[in-house]
Amino acid sequence: MENKKKRVARIPVIELFGPTIQGEGMVIGRKTIFVRTAGCDYRCVWCDSKFTWDGSEKDKIRQLTPEEVFQEILEIGTTEDGRRNFDHVTLTGGNPALLKSLGELIDYLHGEGIKVGLETQGSRWQDWFTKVDDLTISPKPPSSMMKTNFFILDDIVKRLTEAGTNFSLKVVVFDDKDFEYAKMVHKKYPHVPFYLSVGNEDANEEGDISPRLLRKLGWLWDKVLADPDMNDVRPLPQLHTLVWWNRRGV
Repeated sequence: MENKKKRVARIPVIELFGPTIQGEGMVIGRKTIFVRTAGCDYRCVWCDSKFTWDGSEKDKIRQLTPEEVFQEILEIGTTEDGRRNFDHVTLTGGNPALLKSLGELIDYLHGEGIKVGLETQGSRWQDWFTKVDDLTISPKPPSSMMKTNFFILDDIVKRLTEAGTNFSLKVVVFDDKDFEYAKMVHKKYPHVPFYLSVGNEDANEEGDISPRLLRKLGWLWDKVLADPDMNDVRPLPQLHTLVWWNRRGV
């Protein structure tokens, strides 16, 4: 009987860029390279990466093997004198948690001495979550027009906690209802490091948007400072939008 050929994992990559600076969450300020996958099970109204799921850039999606992804990472992450200018890769989307094949990419990157970060909304479990070096679960607040399945989120938090995975929760806050949602999430999982991020109401606005975002950050800080239920949270800006505005590929 002939041996079956091993299936080669394919990853739908829609863009890959860096090295750049991680702009939010538990590893804010970290030098990293981003690998953005296509596809999402959510349709957030304010999504800043709708092109990953709305079909507008479907012609840019490439089905790459883990080795091919790594080779492209090396191409942009190696200096002219041959040194690696990165040691961290961020997997983002869309929702990369839809892809079982990412486990093989994570193994490949770890084999090359590279740490891996990931952000997902907590709507789908993958066994490879426990391999991620810094995992951000970002459930979506009411302003997104999405509804959190807390049965699934409870299970994900439980599994990650039991596995000792380095993970955190992050909620993007646009308005008072989002803030109350964030409080509820924090109360449900008080043992999990918790971050707030300022929402960007217009991801297509051109030019310097930092004054608008800094005013919103001041509003968020005032909310946190006045609320005893939010003593152990970290309200942060989207750092990259303060520096690079709404530009893509940075």
